[in-house]
Amino acid sequence: MFIGREKELGELDRLYHSGTFQFPVIYGRRRVGKTALINEFIKDKEAISFTGLETKSKQNLENFSKAVFEYTNGPGPTPIFKNFQEALEHVFALSKEKRLILVIDEYPYLAKSEKGFASVLQMLIDKHKGSSNLFLILCGSSMSFMEKQVLGYKSPLYGRRTAQFKILPFDFFESRRWFEKFTDTEMAVIYGVVGGTPQYLLQMDDALSVEENIKNAFLNTSSYLFEEPGNMLKQEVREPAAYNAIISAIAGGRTKLSEISDSAGEETSAASVHLKNLISLGIVEKEKPVAAKTKKKTIYTISDNMFRFWYHFVPPNYSIIQNGMADAAYKNISEQLPSFMGAVFEDICRQYLWRLNRRGDMPFIFTEIGRWWGGDPETKSEAEIDILATDNKDSAAFCECKWTNEDVDVHALDKLVRRSGLFRFKKKYFYLFAKNGFTPECVRRADELGNVKLISYEDMLRSM
Repeated sequence: MFIGREKELGELDRLYHSGTFQFPVIYGRRRVGKTALINEFIKDKEAISFTGLETKSKQNLENFSKAVFEYTNGPGPTPIFKNFQEALEHVFALSKEKRLILVIDEYPYLAKSEKGFASVLQMLIDKHKGSSNLFLILCGSSMSFMEKQVLGYKSPLYGRRTAQFKILPFDFFESRRWFEKFTDTEMAVIYGVVGGTPQYLLQMDDALSVEENIKNAFLNTSSYLFEEPGNMLKQEVREPAAYNAIISAIAGGRTKLSEISDSAGEETSAASVHLKNLISLGIVEKEKPVAAKTKKKTIYTISDNMFRFWYHFVPPNYSIIQNGMADAAYKNISEQLPSFMGAVFEDICRQYLWRLNRRGDMPFIFTEIGRWWGGDPETKSEAEIDILATDNKDSAAFCECKWTNEDVDVHALDKLVRRSGLFRFKKKYFYLFAKNGFTPECVRRADELGNVKLISYEDMLRSM
């Protein structure tokens, strides 16, 4: 069953029915569902589908020829084109009279095996695009290759694409659609454990408890996710050990560039390059305090939930996992899971606010959202605000997120209001998010202030 991606499918359908040559580029990290999206799009359309292999050009040409001739002649022995130019000319000829989709999946493998492929394709697009009904899709998982060698200005294909789709993991609210049996609280934890990557969501079973899912997926040495971070890095980067050291450093609480490079045993310049690549892969993100003018407070955090969970919990328990002690490992994890979920809940709340922003349900349209941290002159200590959303003019929303079983009390609201005094925004709004609810005193204080929203986790789910 195919789930989600309505926006992408709608835009692809719009391009398909344009009646003109189209060349959309689809890219995104592995496991994110690019091929599933393409298959859903082409399932009721005339299409030739080919997947590049990490092999010699001859093998890719044979496979491409087979895909083309099976489309025209059906199953059976197929001739082989002399070269890719002849093969592509044939496909362009087929598309003269009818709408025809050509999918080239895992394009980076093909382009690396056939060095001149991009130039040939560029020449043929320029030659035929005015008279062709071809709908050409290039798809790839190598983020750096697709962004530089397909979308980059130095690429022969630069300026030829008619659309590009960077496929991202699902957000929390989209991820919920994958399951029917998890409780609302369980679903939040499942999202915290695997995030919104479709292939990782498929490893979860809503007929089982959260505990059973974690044991099966992460505390079992034969499971898919137990080896996934290492396998992903081996596929995406040249020095997986160096990248592993950097992610481990961040998971261990070292968030500044100097701290990360020291922990990983690298020069700062090398660590910076590796971090940039991890950001491109969607594994790490670079943060600075919202509304801050200085770059000195820049930090790095793990943005992918599955990587964050794995690096936080698997290495410290590796020995007992290897020795089949899943129960003992889970006991260690369960003790830390509530605090781990704090950052996950903040992320869910940010996603919720973005949805309100898109719907026009915020008191202002914010253009920047994220965390804030810095010095508090009154207390002479470091202070934090879980979420600060601003239009970078005169309005801001200050938010506190509490993933605790207890109702949030008035002290959390008073602290948030006091910290808002560190900023000079003319219009200030306050949002308190709670796993469960709020104390009567907190509700009364919010009513007195008037510019406060008290939102429970249940309220968030019901409004979406």
